[in-house]
Amino acid sequence: MTELNRRNILAGGAAALAGTAALGESAEAKVGLTPIFPVAQVTVPVVGLKEVFPVRRIYCIGRNYAAHAIERGSDPTREPPFFFQKPTDAIQVVAIGSVGDHPYPTLTKNYHHEVELVAALKSGGKNIPADKALDHVYGYALGLDMTRRDLQNAMGAEKKPWEIGKSFDHSAVLGPIHPVTKTGHFTKGAISLAVNGTVKQNSDLNKMIWSVAEQISKLSEAFELKAGDIIYSGTPENVGPVVKGDVLLCKLEGLPDMSIKIV
Repeated sequence: MTELNRRNILAGGAAALAGTAALGESAEAKVGLTPIFPVAQVTVPVVGLKEVFPVRRIYCIGRNYAAHAIERGSDPTREPPFFFQKPTDAIQVVAIGSVGDHPYPTLTKNYHHEVELVAALKSGGKNIPADKALDHVYGYALGLDMTRRDLQNAMGAEKKPWEIGKSFDHSAVLGPIHPVTKTGHFTKGAISLAVNGTVKQNSDLNKMIWSVAEQISKLSEAFELKAGDIIYSGTPENVGPVVKGDVLLCKLEGLPDMSIKIV
C-alpha cells in the first residue's frame, strides 16, 4: 500500500469518527430535552379494552340535518358542508350508566344542547374517496356539542370566528368509544335528546345531509386527517336552552344512553 493510500484511509477514518461523534452528541442532546412542564394527553375510554383512544383533533360539521339548517337560517339544498374545531381538552367523558356533572359555562345566558353521533378515526390521509372513507373509522360514540348560543350568534352577526361560542371547556361531551368491529357503521338509526324527561330532539341518522363517509372525504380535502381525529357529525333540529339543574338524556340506536346534569 502506498503512503498516499494510507493517508487517505486514515483521513477518511478520522472524518467518519468525527461525524459519528457529532451524531452521537446530537442524539444525546435530543434525548436530554425535556418539556418545561407536563401537558396531559387527552384520551377517551374504549369499551371492552384496557387501552384508551388518544385524541389528536376534534372536528365538527355544522348544520348537517336539513331541519336544523333551516332553524339556523340556512338553505340546506344549496349549502356545501362546513366544519369547525374544538380543542381536545374540551372533552368531557361520561361513563356508561352514570350522570355526569356538567358545569354551566361563564359568559352565556343561552346555553344549548346538540346531540350527535361521533366518529373516531384510526387512520387518515388527504383526498380520501368517499367509498374508502369508512375504512379509516375505528369506532363510534354518542356526543353532545354544547354551545353558548348567544355568543355564537353575536360573533356570527359581526362576521367573527365562533370559538367563544363553540370551543370552550367541557363543550365536547361524549361517552366511551365503541369499536366498529362490535357495532358496524352507523348510516341510520334513531337519535334523540330529552331534557328532564321531555324529548326535545328526535330524528334519524339517515336524515344527515352529509354521511360520515362524505364528511371524512370532504374534511380530507382541507386537512390531512390522522389517527386520533374525531368528528362530531351534526345535530338534528330543535336544539334549545338548558339551565342549572336540568338533566339531559341522549339516545342513539345501537349505543348505550348518555346523561349529564347541568350544575
